[in-house]
Amino acid sequence: MRYYKGLLLYALIIMPNHIHMIASAKEGFILSAILRDFKKHTSKEIVKAIEVNNTESRKHWMLWLFKNAGEKNSRNQRHQFWQQDNYPIELSDNEMKDQKLNNIHENPVRAGIVRQPDNYVFSITNDFYEKEGLIKLAIL
Repeated sequence: MRYYKGLLLYALIIMPNHIHMIASAKEGFILSAILRDFKKHTSKEIVKAIEVNNTESRKHWMLWLFKNAGEKNSRNQRHQFWQQDNYPIELSDNEMKDQKLNNIHENPVRAGIVRQPDNYVFSITNDFYEKEGLIKLAIL
């Protein structure tokens, strides 16, 4: 489990155009507020990384897309990276939790990115297979 500003993170996968996570809020925290802050922080960091990367061939196109999306949303000051809404699903029993966890693990396989779930490095899936990945399931 990972912890970020009250976020208890049990599963995470970063796909090319979206993320999936199984998470809850630590006692005394509100999950929607944590996700809002997470999205704000990560969007700023990602846009900044794109802005300073002179070797990224899609740099101007991506920044234009984010700026254009941001101009359509009055709650943004500059860019919009993430979608405005989240799509939470309450995992009410162990069967549902297992189903969603398996879906997270299989997401890059269904997308045709890898053949085996543990070959995808932008996931905590590797922790379940006791393999080294880019995302660690540990305290942040």
